[in-house]
Amino acid sequence: MHIHVLSIYFQACLHTCFLNSCLLLLPLSGSIPEEIGNLDQLSNLQLASNRLSGHIPSKLFNISTLSYLYLIDNSLSGSLPIDTGRGCPNLEVLELRNNMLVGNIPNGIANASMLTRIDLQSNQFSGTVPDVFGGLKLLDCLHLDFNNNLKLEDSFGFNFLASLTGCRQLKYLSVSGTRLSKLPKSIGNLTVGYFWAQSSGINGNLPLEIGNMSNLVQLYLSGNDINGPIPSTTKGLHNLQTLYLDDNELQGSIDELCEIKSLSDVYLSNNKFSGVLPTCLGNMTSLSKVHIGANRLTSEIPSSFWNLKDILEVNLSSNALTGNLSMEIGKLRAITLLNLSGNQISSNIPETIGLLKTLSFLDLSHNLLTGVIPKSLGDLVSLESINVSYNMLEGEIPDGGRFKNFTAQSFMHNKALCGNPLLEVPPCGKHRRSIAKTLLIKCMLPIIVSSILVAGCIILVLHKRKKDESQHKSDLSTIGVPKRISYYELVQATSGFNESNLLGKGGFGSVYQGLLSSGEMVAVKVIDLNFKATSRSFDVECNAMRNLRHRNLVEIISSCSNVDFKSLVMKFMSNGSVEKWLYSYNCCLDFLQRLNIMIDVASALEYLHHGSSIPVVHCDLKPSNVLLDKNMVAHVSDFGIAKLLDDGQSKIHTETLATLGYVAPGHLFSFTFFNICIVIPNFIMF
Repeated sequence: MHIHVLSIYFQACLHTCFLNSCLLLLPLSGSIPEEIGNLDQLSNLQLASNRLSGHIPSKLFNISTLSYLYLIDNSLSGSLPIDTGRGCPNLEVLELRNNMLVGNIPNGIANASMLTRIDLQSNQFSGTVPDVFGGLKLLDCLHLDFNNNLKLEDSFGFNFLASLTGCRQLKYLSVSGTRLSKLPKSIGNLTVGYFWAQSSGINGNLPLEIGNMSNLVQLYLSGNDINGPIPSTTKGLHNLQTLYLDDNELQGSIDELCEIKSLSDVYLSNNKFSGVLPTCLGNMTSLSKVHIGANRLTSEIPSSFWNLKDILEVNLSSNALTGNLSMEIGKLRAITLLNLSGNQISSNIPETIGLLKTLSFLDLSHNLLTGVIPKSLGDLVSLESINVSYNMLEGEIPDGGRFKNFTAQSFMHNKALCGNPLLEVPPCGKHRRSIAKTLLIKCMLPIIVSSILVAGCIILVLHKRKKDESQHKSDLSTIGVPKRISYYELVQATSGFNESNLLGKGGFGSVYQGLLSSGEMVAVKVIDLNFKATSRSFDVECNAMRNLRHRNLVEIISSCSNVDFKSLVMKFMSNGSVEKWLYSYNCCLDFLQRLNIMIDVASALEYLHHGSSIPVVHCDLKPSNVLLDKNMVAHVSDFGIAKLLDDGQSKIHTETLATLGYVAPGHLFSFTFFNICIVIPNFIMF
């Protein structure tokens, strides 16, 4: 029925409709007729989820018998009458969410003293919320969220939350998406059990008084600018089950949460929490979801954590966690999501991970994992997503079960994985033997080994002197001889200099990750010969590095050069550059790591300036030219514009200059880092 037809119907039936105490209208469009205000016996009007537009008739708020008004999910516009509430003293429920209502929330709404539920969310109300809500003694639920221009405080010190202390029946309070600069201390006087204030611009610390909100069951404060620690008073929140503090600036430890025994869902990601993961978390058996990703947690995951057998989701990604994955991970029999990516977890993936039968999402990427991918993972029928890329895994990728649905993105950048060519890995060799051959080998192996040992002893006795002399001559003849690597082997190692192996590009050319036939992982720096300056920089770097040996300089394994191709083969640095760790949201360095890197670079510079036979000036020291190995030891690289100082004279091998006045953007540490690295070597000299 169209609303205009309904308007005519009202005109004909106004004298008889007053006998009806409830009017229920279904899918309608157009505007609400003014005549509806003449239904002076109307108690319940439901026009929810229609396509109504225009303003709400002011007469509707003068029906004294009206108790329930549901106008949600429409396109109603205009503002509410100033005297809203005065003409409908019996109004209990006012539902106006998901419309386009504008203007101020009228003070007169407090005259509807019977109100228990007010829902004005997702409109366009503006101005400051009046302080009259405290007089609604029966108010149980208040939703003002997602009115982006609605202010909950003014410049005179009024804070709307403080005005609600008189609403002793208030249980649900939602102000997410409004404008609120801080939480007042008086918040501790609220009796609410559910408080939502997400993305409201709240800054400053959490007040200590928040611990007095003993009725809290859910607390949502995500997406604000709250800083400082979690108050120690939170241990008083004995009924708290859901805590959302993610996407803030909170610091310190999370030990205080262990006192809240009822906690089920904990979201603390994207903050600045530091220290170790508390051992006491393993005693919180009510935990269901734990998300503490993108923080600064260090050390190992405590063994007690694996006692949380009923936990469903665990996200500890993008921290600095170390150690091994415990075999006890198999205790998490109910888990559906496990994300440990972006840490420094090492050793093998335990076989017991195959016991996680409910697991649907697994991310172990960007760690230091070694060994093989357990075949037991192929038996997990619920597994929908897996990512083990950027590790040092090797061996065969399981090809059964859910693994048939995964792509190459799940396994890229590992040491030596093999399997289905569709996963962009080489095929595995066939080494299956019959049972008879296996038994034969097991029986003959001791005899063969014994014979070899006896023969070896005889040979050693007879030829000891001759071998020693030959070995001595051989050692002398190979001193200083570099390892020879052909262009063909470099093409094989980098899969034809494939983009998937590209580590980075610069003015000099490109750097690729490669795996030599010996199993050694290397970085291949290919010089761009289109520019004369970059070609000369290759000669400079070779000249500078040929006599340099230091633990904090990137080791040059070999070079490959002809008329059309020039490259340097360097030791692979698995943790990338310092620049990545300074400016990536997925990486972070603690103070001790930063200090160690500064010392490493300072040691390298001290050697270059004072320890080598010919002093070397690097000329382009910056975070992108400092690389980190798997143990986070820093190595200085890129000597393409270095200067060699011979007998006090500077021999410049290229006209290319370093970046003038270079300071790495956005991070004070960069400036301090390289100033310290330059000062320390010169200080040591004196």
